[in-house]
Amino acid sequence: MFTQVRAFGLGAAALLALCAASMLTGAGRVAPGQVLDYLLGGGGDGHLRMVVDTLRLPRTLAALVVGAALGVSGMLLQSVTRNPLAETGLLGVNAGAALGVVTGIVTAGAQTGGAYLGWALGGALLATGVVLAIGARLSPLKLVLAGAALSATLTGITTAVLVADPVTFDQYRYWILGSLAGIPMDRVLAIAPAVAAGLVMAAVAARPLAALALGDDLAVALGHRPGRTRLWVTVAVTLLSAAAVAVAGPIGFLGLLAGYLSRTLLGGRVGPRIVLSGLAGAVVLLGADVLARVVMRPYEAPVALLVAVLGAPVLVVVARSRAVAAGPGDLVPSRAPRRRLARRTARAGGMSPSDARVVRGRGWSVLVPVRSSVAAAALLAVTAVAVVAAVAAGQSGMTAGQALGALAGAGEGGHVLLVQEIRLPRVVAGLVAGAALGLSGCLTQALARNRLATPDMLGINQGAVIAIMVAGMVSASGTLFAHWWIGPAGALAAAVAVFAVSGGVGRQGYRFIVTGLALTTLAGALTQSLLAWQGLGSATAVHSWSVGSLAGRGYSVALPVAAGLAVLVPAALALARRVAVLRFDEDVSAGLGVAPGRTRIALLALAVVLAGLAAGVAGPVAFVALAAPVVAARLAGPARLPLVGAPLTGAALVVIADTAGRVAADGAEIPVGVVTSILGGPFLLWTLLSDRRS
Repeated sequence: MFTQVRAFGLGAAALLALCAASMLTGAGRVAPGQVLDYLLGGGGDGHLRMVVDTLRLPRTLAALVVGAALGVSGMLLQSVTRNPLAETGLLGVNAGAALGVVTGIVTAGAQTGGAYLGWALGGALLATGVVLAIGARLSPLKLVLAGAALSATLTGITTAVLVADPVTFDQYRYWILGSLAGIPMDRVLAIAPAVAAGLVMAAVAARPLAALALGDDLAVALGHRPGRTRLWVTVAVTLLSAAAVAVAGPIGFLGLLAGYLSRTLLGGRVGPRIVLSGLAGAVVLLGADVLARVVMRPYEAPVALLVAVLGAPVLVVVARSRAVAAGPGDLVPSRAPRRRLARRTARAGGMSPSDARVVRGRGWSVLVPVRSSVAAAALLAVTAVAVVAAVAAGQSGMTAGQALGALAGAGEGGHVLLVQEIRLPRVVAGLVAGAALGLSGCLTQALARNRLATPDMLGINQGAVIAIMVAGMVSASGTLFAHWWIGPAGALAAAVAVFAVSGGVGRQGYRFIVTGLALTTLAGALTQSLLAWQGLGSATAVHSWSVGSLAGRGYSVALPVAAGLAVLVPAALALARRVAVLRFDEDVSAGLGVAPGRTRIALLALAVVLAGLAAGVAGPVAFVALAAPVVAARLAGPARLPLVGAPLTGAALVVIADTAGRVAADGAEIPVGVVTSILGGPFLLWTLLSDRRS
């Protein structure tokens, strides 16, 4: 372990070297010698003064201030929650501040650094309060997933606000990358008092946090008040994170990196770790900013993407380390005795002999599960009602009866044209995408034996999105929809990456999910970077699709995917018996004639192809793959996998969400993926709070 003197000395030396590199490096033709001469008091022309005083000096100071603020705020969160994975980006605090800034821009025309700070403070305070309120009830791994749920909801609301305001979106798509380019000095000075206050509060909180690390009871015995300490830290984290977001946008992973470095070098000493976290945050951000200027000359690489490239591996390392103690339900049990599992299934209302009925004919008989069949029939009816509502909803004033008539080709010509040529193709695309997501989520949950192991949580959907976006950028085709076929390839690449990094599936529990979350966050940063390199018109259309949208979809995309479902659904049903056997351990599965390895490979292949096809149709529609199997299993009972109910539920959810997005905002359309993100975040949080076992 490093001594304090050595750690601080190395940090200070690195910071001074990077400050010099930041002042001497840029995309312009100003030589480093000219800059050095100017800084030492020599004269210079107007262009040199503009480069140094207006561009590079504010940028360097912004990197120092923002890096220190995010580093200290991350360390404070890790200390108060006793969770080495806690970080303002991962726990949704940055997303709350971003929502506050976007709301201020849209509703109040906020443009100055002080205005940004005020709105960011409100959003960050809301998110921090929620994080600390639920943090005491969750294990470290579950807290990160709860932060993902909160971040998804807040980001969904932000996107819904941006959809109706293209001008704000044009600012947002650059600001979201966490860029430090072009930050004026007055904005840095505007947030300096908030950062200074937050750092002072962090210093005051050092001793109470050290006592809190010993437990609430011992902290009280030492004369501290845990409740007051948490409130104090909440205010400090809010000030620091809001100030950082107001200047540079939501930069993720920086607090995680700074906390990891300070903890590795100094151990558990809270006071020195606070100082070193601020120093490490400034070093990492300033280094990433210098690298961003030279790695893609004459263009700049996004700072948030470079920090994510460093932070995602650290997240995986910390999640798999001994520092993250497994909480209840974090690890999937390696053995599930058949008799105990049968008793649990019976108590849960699962399949029993009285629940099945034999249907006989001449020379044949079929055992029909009553509850599952009734649930499937009910879901089919709900889906049919959702379809009728979808084709009738809108500004045409069409009734349900008129919509049914138009579906059959009867009624007014305008209604028939609207229903059959515009709305029905979109509804069919939603049905196909939802069914694929529901079945894919069901298979991945069975594969990982974890309700949260879904394509969107594991980064599989984002892999498909990146593959389709890259294909669209290098192709002459006018739409991304033409590249739906490459979605499974990108999904497969993402699945291979997350499985390889996590070291397998089936026994890792929530550690496996957090690994997928790291890949998802990294892929999301890359997606935002690709959007920033597009023109405004193209970026607006691609952004709508990249969050999940059915706008403009038709039979040309839906029918090929429907043909794929016609093959993949029977294949999944054929695997149903083997999948059910996988609920037992390896020895029992092999004894029953099922090869666990080959079955898992087949499941993974089916799930990945389904997720890739769904992303090709509608983009990464979030949380449908999580909610559909859970809802279907609640209806059908836990004895069988809902291989029929899950796709029906997914189809209904996507169609209902798309209809709600079309009619909720007057004059604007909210993409279906935004609607599912806003509603899916609370559903994920409920799943975490109610899930005592994986």
